[in-house]
Amino acid sequence: MTPVSRRRLLTGTAAAVGATALVGPAEAVASGSPARTRQIRALTVAPTDVRYSGLTSGQNQLFSSRPEAIRLPNSTAQVVAAVQEAVTAGKRISVRGGGHCYENFVDHPDVKVIIDMSAMRAVAHDARMRAFSVEGGATLGEMYQAMFRQWGVTLPGGACYSVGVGGHVTGGGYGNLSRLHGLVVDYLYAVEVVVVDPDGRARSVIATREADDPNRDLWWAHTGGGGGTFGVVTRYWFRSPTATGTAPSTLLPAPPSDVLVTWLQWPWDRLNEAAFTRLIHNYGLWNEQNSSPTSPYTGLTARLEPGPKTAGSVLLAVQMDTAVPNAPRLLADFLAAVNDGVGVTPVEYQELHRLPWFQATGWPGFWMSNPTDRYKYKSSYHRKGLTGEQTAGLYRVLTDSAYDHPAFVVSIAAHGGRVNAVSPTATAQPHRDSVLKLLWGTAWGNPSDDAKHFAYIRRAYSTVYASTGGVPALNDVTDGCYINYPDADLTDRVRHNRSGTAWHDLYWKQNYPALQRAKTRWDQRNVFHHAQSVRPVGS
Repeated sequence: MTPVSRRRLLTGTAAAVGATALVGPAEAVASGSPARTRQIRALTVAPTDVRYSGLTSGQNQLFSSRPEAIRLPNSTAQVVAAVQEAVTAGKRISVRGGGHCYENFVDHPDVKVIIDMSAMRAVAHDARMRAFSVEGGATLGEMYQAMFRQWGVTLPGGACYSVGVGGHVTGGGYGNLSRLHGLVVDYLYAVEVVVVDPDGRARSVIATREADDPNRDLWWAHTGGGGGTFGVVTRYWFRSPTATGTAPSTLLPAPPSDVLVTWLQWPWDRLNEAAFTRLIHNYGLWNEQNSSPTSPYTGLTARLEPGPKTAGSVLLAVQMDTAVPNAPRLLADFLAAVNDGVGVTPVEYQELHRLPWFQATGWPGFWMSNPTDRYKYKSSYHRKGLTGEQTAGLYRVLTDSAYDHPAFVVSIAAHGGRVNAVSPTATAQPHRDSVLKLLWGTAWGNPSDDAKHFAYIRRAYSTVYASTGGVPALNDVTDGCYINYPDADLTDRVRHNRSGTAWHDLYWKQNYPALQRAKTRWDQRNVFHHAQSVRPVGS
């Protein structure tokens, strides 16, 4: 299987107030939004509609749904009306943004109404809010392109262009520029959400990060609390917390002008256990030593990606900001440190070259997506590199000849940098001292292979974390899981999570009680829920 194909795995005010916020000076433009209508009721797709089957599943073909209706609103008012109609009728709601949810949180058998946000995709500079507004149905690619082309700014979000902003931001938002600029939620200024009051009335609320905002807890809940919990996000506003002026180009960070990119691979037929162990150790140690917010390496993004022996090689994708002083030398030193003592010279699958950042954002060395796949993902944060025991377990499962599917991969991303400059309680996303972020995944196409692939990824994950109950426990080496890579297995405390730590603490640690209080205030009726949504207090 080629390296590129493996990349297929690898992410209270009235509604009218929010609408007028998009009406700014001449420079405020919308990107990707259809013409708006004044009708109050959203476009509805019923089971007899030719569009129905295409709108009842997201990217993961493991899951599909049979709702009574799919609503496609094009305004906050239409979202309010759609939510109110469903609540009044007692019908369960789910919300779809980009459709990349790894579990059945949207496409669940009990869901009767799906609110599909894809018609709300405007990206604009909002002069009155002194921020950039992005509607809840936009994709990361649409947001990046609009912000860069119009104003020369960006956000440090995820690497997959088709991921929806709506769900990505609520989980924290991590991407290739996060070591340099932090998480997306570190720039979240405000959020517009359609919520349901205890009396069953749907309404829209705008909440900001201002200390005196009475709705601030709703803003905070959306800085890592996960999607599908508090309401329907119709719009985000983004502004750097250090921004002081009004010029759009100063309100968010500028991306690198150019980056150095390379892609190396260590052939499995030349890697024995000692060499593999040294490679994993080197990479982890380098990240331990170079992940502080003041490191000269904050401009470097890297992903080491070991897959099964049948995949042919262990891959390393690297990107380096050329504006960093001595960037070529720093990059060379990084590559030398990773390969020190391995005894195997890596193959330069993609030679080192310089690209404009805007073109590099589409470089396939970091992401590819396939909308026909069935897939299963898991995650883990590491405060230190993998231990000897964890590395030995990883080697055993990757070299197991009983599993011959090359699409499995463990993507070990360099983490930290500016992410770790923020307090773990300043946002709902608490993982602020990790040095590695791991995405475990496998993809396949044939439904008859479901059991085989589920069994392997579960065995691989539990083998590596065998000494901590099969999951990355909260200790000095590992630090739990990432809600944007949801894993329903974490709720099974008999078979899959024997750590003694509840799933919600693996995601949110000490922040979970505050999230529960926000949930109780803003969704006491638990209208918006799924298998791993925040529970109201007492639930």
